[in-house]
Amino acid sequence: MSTRNLTLMTDLYELTMMQGYFETNSNEIVVFDAFYRKNPCGNGYAIAAGLDQVMEYIENLHFSTEDIAYLRSLGIFHEPFLDYLKDFHFEGDIYAIPEGSVMFPHEPMLKVIAPVMQAQLVETAILTILNHQSLIATKSARVVHAARGDGIMEFGLRRAQGADAGIYGARAAMIAGCIGTSNVLAGQMFDVPVKGTHAHSWIMSFPDEYTAFKKYSQLYPNACLLLVDTYDTLRSGVPNAIRVFREMREAGQELKGYGIRLDSGDLAYMSKKARKMLDDAGFEDAIISASSDLDEYLIDSLKTQGAAITSWGVGTNMITSKDCPAFGGVYKLAAVLDKKSGEFIPKIKLSENTDKITTPGNKKILRIYDKESGKIRADLICLADEEFDPGKDLVIFDPIETWKKTKIKGGSYTLRDLLVPVFRKGRCVYTSPKVMEIRDYCTREKNTLWPESLRLTNPHDVYVDLSDKLFAIKSELLEQMGRAALQN
Repeated sequence: MSTRNLTLMTDLYELTMMQGYFETNSNEIVVFDAFYRKNPCGNGYAIAAGLDQVMEYIENLHFSTEDIAYLRSLGIFHEPFLDYLKDFHFEGDIYAIPEGSVMFPHEPMLKVIAPVMQAQLVETAILTILNHQSLIATKSARVVHAARGDGIMEFGLRRAQGADAGIYGARAAMIAGCIGTSNVLAGQMFDVPVKGTHAHSWIMSFPDEYTAFKKYSQLYPNACLLLVDTYDTLRSGVPNAIRVFREMREAGQELKGYGIRLDSGDLAYMSKKARKMLDDAGFEDAIISASSDLDEYLIDSLKTQGAAITSWGVGTNMITSKDCPAFGGVYKLAAVLDKKSGEFIPKIKLSENTDKITTPGNKKILRIYDKESGKIRADLICLADEEFDPGKDLVIFDPIETWKKTKIKGGSYTLRDLLVPVFRKGRCVYTSPKVMEIRDYCTREKNTLWPESLRLTNPHDVYVDLSDKLFAIKSELLEQMGRAALQN
């Protein structure tokens, strides 16, 4: 991304609003929250991903001579505003939930505090980046969970919705726990393992299956994973693979990273039959890998059926999040700085749909962990300057169904502020870890969830509550809006 200027990767109305703010001399400091309303894929949580690319975008944000010439050609922007854009750069603050973190609906995954023209411009790109990678990371986390410790390899590049989706989708899948990707460019860009076998065309290009296997074993003796379903899996593919493995062993070749791949048929039946054939031939440690339009539900079913598969290649359904193709993140104004008092004035958006009513104010997120187990008890959204003593009892309640309350005993929990500073006054102050480091962190994050929240179907929802002060502010604003409506 650093080689491309993505400044114009925005919706036109961001720029027309910017011009409106410019011409009315309205450039107050504001707070915008990026958040989502519903966990994707029917999941009990989401995985934050894409922050590193947001950082690249913000650091490279500028209007080139060509950008300004194009905007001028549209005939809707005035010269004073175009002159202003020539020296434009981001000068605000950004806070975000670190990549690989578990997150939940309605809590800010990213917060922008900046002059309104700057905060408005970055909306579209931030959502584009976070929505895509968080979606694929969440879907991938489900697939990884379904595999119950088996390795998941991402190889969806050819089915991704374009090159960027394939590259950054692979990145997100690695963050969520995949062991490797078939995408060589993603491997180079993000320093992640690249893995793969061969296609049916390799087999078909040789006179017979055995010759194709033999040649492949000679080329890649330490990664000899043979695709056995080109002609007949059990009567041809597996016996020929065994023949090649036996010849490798007789030649003194140490067998490692070897095995077979199944790409069609009844994977449960085929894998169990193949496992017995391999074991009877003395190749008990041979890998059995499977592909063929897999997703979390099919993998979970195959595991339940006792399929003898220990490595899974997942493509289309994961790289596209086929059953849930959009994350649904939004970006909403939450507060405006009062120049006289120096305090943020909360702002709220109303809607006939209760779920679309926003939470006002300059906020932070406190994650409440059970001290004994380390598991998440709840998340508490509160005002940025609020402090809580984990040594004291804490009463939390559902902000919609307010009669649902929970008292957490003092000393039984710990608190963690989820939002970390990423930019201060336009300068990046956060160093993004490497993708494999984020992957390890993501694994630890998923381990903080209770098993009930990890279920693939009907997971338990983690509580996301509001502090008393924040709830009071939101309630007062709603009451004010209600009174105003009655007077009109």
